[in-house]
Amino acid sequence: MFELIPLEEKYLDLILGWRNHPDVRKSMYNEHIISKEEHRNWYATIKDDPSCQYFIFVKDNGPAGVISFTYIDVKNKTSSWAFYSGDTSKRGIGPLMEITALDYAFRKLKLEKLWCEVLEFNESVIRFHKKFGFQEEGIFKGHYLRDGERYDIHRLAIFKDQWLDTRINFLNKFNLLEEK
Repeated sequence: MFELIPLEEKYLDLILGWRNHPDVRKSMYNEHIISKEEHRNWYATIKDDPSCQYFIFVKDNGPAGVISFTYIDVKNKTSSWAFYSGDTSKRGIGPLMEITALDYAFRKLKLEKLWCEVLEFNESVIRFHKKFGFQEEGIFKGHYLRDGERYDIHRLAIFKDQWLDTRINFLNKFNLLEEK
């Protein structure tokens, strides 16, 4: 059993710990250790912003990760998205989070296109998204600067019809037909 629940203040300390974990930080744009004050300021900024939605991904009645939708554009029916697991040592949660995010984006938010950006050195996540139907739209060459070195950013996207055409196959593959 898994579900999305809206991010609430009571989860802030939990997700701050997740977000500051070295395995999570290394793949983010903002890789520094986030202070509690900075984290609370971030939450104050996003909590009432209609262009973003943040969720706790709950699996087996426990918080297991974060899924976010940002730059939600109602007029053009597009949004960016991201996710990270709360426990990077647990395997197998990624597909559940990806399927849940895609379903939410296209079935609940009624989007027509979902996109994300992935740093070039996070090749496993680029491959992972492509397995679910994301296609590379472009590469922002040398767009990100970290520790004096420039890195590319891969822009990936999937359209609603692409997801709906393959959705049942993924639900079957991960034995999720009863749950969705």
